[in-house]
Amino acid sequence: MKDIKERRNQTVVTEFIFLGFSNHPELQGLFFLIFLVVYLVTLLGNLLILTAIRINPVLHTPMYYFLSNLSFLDICYTSTTVPIMLVNFFREKKTITYEGCLSQIFFLVTFAGSECVLLAAMAYDRFIAICHPLHYPVLMRKTVCACLAAGSWLCGVVNSLTHTGLMATLTLCGPNQISHFLCDIPLLLKLSCSDTSANEIAVYVTSVIFGLSPCLFTAVSYMLIISAILKIQSAQGRKKAFSTCASHLTVVVIYYGTINFNYDRPRSGYSLDMVILVSVLFCIITPMLNPIIYSLRNKEVKVALRKLCERYILSSNSSVQINS
Repeated sequence: MKDIKERRNQTVVTEFIFLGFSNHPELQGLFFLIFLVVYLVTLLGNLLILTAIRINPVLHTPMYYFLSNLSFLDICYTSTTVPIMLVNFFREKKTITYEGCLSQIFFLVTFAGSECVLLAAMAYDRFIAICHPLHYPVLMRKTVCACLAAGSWLCGVVNSLTHTGLMATLTLCGPNQISHFLCDIPLLLKLSCSDTSANEIAVYVTSVIFGLSPCLFTAVSYMLIISAILKIQSAQGRKKAFSTCASHLTVVVIYYGTINFNYDRPRSGYSLDMVILVSVLFCIITPMLNPIIYSLRNKEVKVALRKLCERYILSSNSSVQINS
């Protein structure tokens, strides 16, 4: 009865106040410009990748099918956090409702979990292409690719429903301040005045399933891929094989490194600025870097993007000149 009375006397949280970037009030305008540019570059880069793959029949292969899924995921992923953050730069009180916070967690965890599994599926695709090229058309046929992509989305949704459902059962009490620029599971667990053991177990289990396991699977796949590449006789063949994997490997290292650090690091011993920096890397910077990395390292993507620019940008300029 005493616990019930104490809970009744506590103030239940209905909204949260973000404290992220509040340590640097004089830089709010600069932060807004930087993140606005990053967001626009992210949208433009990933939309260009999606369009180039869509209209170019040469890119209608499993590798680029997964890349188009990754680009769409990155657009959704960054759009979950950045627009709210940009608006809050102009607000004295940077708030979000309880329902809005749960919604942000749902979509953030969905897209993060889906991307972890999708990157592992992309590593499997490269493993089959290089280590078992004769079986590639059968093992990576359209139905298999569709199942792998759908499976990655399903894993993300199941993961998110688990966490969001458990989070909704908690009683969150004051203070209602979140030392971040977004809502995340560990941050809300600190505000709970009810038992969080089930949530903490779920975070640990899902971190292993959707974070560590795909990371290890990808690492083993690339060990086998590199071993197979080194056995190729011609230097040109080795270079071509490695170039198809280098971009994906770069993306994998950046994404898995930052997201595993964010969820699996010790909860103490890190400054607020360090925690925010890591979140900025995997929530905002990585989605921007992905299309840049793939377009710089992949010859076919560069050719497709150049054709896309020539087809639409140059043709529109010529039509304007004719009309004038």
